[in-house]
Amino acid sequence: MPLSKRPTLTQYLIDQRRRFPGASGDLNALILDVSIACKAIARAVAFGELGADSASSGGAVNVQGEVQKRLDVVSNEMFVRQAEWSGHLAGMASEEMELPYQIPGEYPRGKYLLVFDPLDGSGNLDVDVTVGSIFSILRAPDEVVTSGRDVVEADFLQPGARQVAAGYALYGPSTMLVLSVGNGVVGFTLDPNLGEFKLTHPDLRVPEDAQEFAINSSNSRFWEPPVKRYVDECLAGRSGPRGKDFNMRWIASMVAEVHRILMRGGLFMYPRDNKDASRPGRLRLMYEANPMSMIVEQAGGLASTGYERILEVKPTNLHQRIPVILGSRDEVRRLEQYHAEYAAGTDKPFESPLFNTRSLFMRGI
Repeated sequence: MPLSKRPTLTQYLIDQRRRFPGASGDLNALILDVSIACKAIARAVAFGELGADSASSGGAVNVQGEVQKRLDVVSNEMFVRQAEWSGHLAGMASEEMELPYQIPGEYPRGKYLLVFDPLDGSGNLDVDVTVGSIFSILRAPDEVVTSGRDVVEADFLQPGARQVAAGYALYGPSTMLVLSVGNGVVGFTLDPNLGEFKLTHPDLRVPEDAQEFAINSSNSRFWEPPVKRYVDECLAGRSGPRGKDFNMRWIASMVAEVHRILMRGGLFMYPRDNKDASRPGRLRLMYEANPMSMIVEQAGGLASTGYERILEVKPTNLHQRIPVILGSRDEVRRLEQYHAEYAAGTDKPFESPLFNTRSLFMRGI
């Protein structure tokens, strides 16, 4: 399709609203506010080392116990300032803020909650690797909307299945916005000449056939047996039980990992491990796992902790961490099966013939 004929994000959202005549348009306007924040962040990221020490440490430690990059702070501010004033939100929550953000008294309040990771993968900024922003939109509880009271943490603690919309922006060779409003997944690419997001991927689907998986193998000694079994089978290649070769990837940027899965299929895993008993998982449920799970499931994939569907997990706190396994449907189901067999004591871990008791290393040669 010629560039001039590609719908913009605004045109796409208007078309979606026409399908629901009773819709107020507030959701569309909120998504456009988010898209403007993402454009501003994309510009800041693009300046790299030219951007007034943009990749340097901000000096502060956020609620996650992580040292903030300056662009973490700047990106968070861009989200807040762009979304707070328009009257669509009852409140916000962010990876970079310990408590929910209250809409200032001089601005009207709305019926939605915005939850976001303003700059996912910011640890990669100093090596110029793709980063992004992740966002989730929820409906505020009726009592918050009718009373106009300040939001509290409990208002945000809704299962991911109740998300109204979710998406991410990708700041790479091109800037993209990937979005779901509950009827599939679409992708927009930023036209730098017009400053508009143009529809370039009208129906993103996770390919069913997978020959790639992404996991941080440096943590392998801490993995649970089902994950070790899966990875060992993949690494065994054509001669192993899977009967085909797999490629292993790891970018350490969830946005980049999930985007590759949408484009090429595969599996992304940040599973439960025993490295730190206080953290059953590494990724944040509210503003990483939930929005990405909605995107992947709306595109035909699956998202699981290994033991349950992520979108059905009831959050217990705003910054809760959770194991994440998402991607091509059959691969996620296989891992869920391995977890179920492990829990039942019926699993059969894969043993490579190179290292078992009949291997050449046990023959005394």
